Parts: sequence; structure tokens; C-alpha cells
Amino acid sequence: MPHSFSIPANLVLMYSVYIVGTASPGPSNMSIMATAMDHGRSSALVLASGIITGSLTWGLLAGFGLATVLTSWANALTVLKLLGGLYLLWLAFCAGRSALSKNRKTSKGPSSFVGGRSSLYLRGAAMHLTNPKAIFSWVATISVGLPGNPSSADVLTALMGCFLLGTCIFIGYALVFSTSTAQRVYSVTRRWFEAALAGVYGYAGTRLLLGNE
Repeated sequence: MPHSFSIPANLVLMYSVYIVGTASPGPSNMSIMATAMDHGRSSALVLASGIITGSLTWGLLAGFGLATVLTSWANALTVLKLLGGLYLLWLAFCAGRSALSKNRKTSKGPSSFVGGRSSLYLRGAAMHLTNPKAIFSWVATISVGLPGNPSSADVLTALMGCFLLGTCIFIGYALVFSTSTAQRVYSVTRRWFEAALAGVYGYAGTRLLLGNE
């Protein structure tokens, strides 16, 4: 009689929490959306890979307890919040300036960014690595899925599931919003979308600087 495959209940809960948090609209996902619609699929995938790298980094640190040490070090969190807040406000400024431009022409591909693909990749990674909220989210996710004293194998198994889900979500955003339909909609609503993007960046950055994250 064949054995049935089942995922432990704690991992189901952990993956559910992770999916909700990762798939929810936020600075990272909206950046992928904007890049996909404005610059095409290739550029969006490069940006997504940077975001995935940042998420992977915090996930590993949280899984092996290093993120918990960081969250208890007030000076480190203060510096991280400052860097993250300022970076998000800079992105808000760039998006706002673009929204105010009536005749900006879209330019497909990573060549439209200073530094090309490397610039896009680093931008994605920086959005996660300078975001203290990502640390707390990972710590919470790990604590939900791996209570007690899990082994390294248990931690890696749980993390690999999250990384796979996160990769599918971020790449999914890049693929869906780089379609011709999405790009046609964006060409009409570009200024409104980028104004909304500026608002999201600005709100998130301000909350970080005010210590509300």
C-alpha cells in the first residue's frame, strides 16, 4: 500500500503565514510590478532575484538564531531603520519625480538603469536587507513553524519551503505584470501608478524613520 505524503501541521501554518506576508502588496512587490510593466520581463526578473537574495539572507539568519541576536541589539536596529527609511524615501522621490513627468518614454530592458542589471539586482537586495520589518517577519515565521529546539535539518527543510514559495511569488509578479496587457494598462495609468508607488515608498520610509516598524 503506497504511503501518502503529508506536510506537518506546523509547517502548513508556517507556509501560510509566509505566503500571506510575502504575497501582500508592499514596496518590494510593487517595485517588481512597476519594473515589469515599464521595463519588461527580463528587468523585473533581475530585480526579483535581488529581492529573493535579501529574503534568503534574513531567512537563514532567522532560522539559525542570528536575527534574534540582531533584534536585541538596539544600535544595530536603529542604524538599519535609518538606512532603510532613507533608502525608501529616495525611492519615493524617484517615483514621485517620474509621476510628475508627462512625457517620459519607457525604455525596455535593464540598460535604462544606471549600472544595468547589477543596479537592479542590488536595488532589490537592498530593499530587503535594509528593512528591519523583514527581520521580525522572519523571526515570527520561524517561531510559528519551528517551536522548541529544532535540528539544523528541520530548519533547512522549513526554510527551503519558504524560499521556494517566495521565489514563485516574486517571479510570478514579474511574469504576470510583464504581459502585453499589463503594459498597455500601465502606459495609460503610468503617472497614477507611480504616484501610488511614491506614496507606498514614502509611507514605509517615514514609518521606519519614526520608529513605527
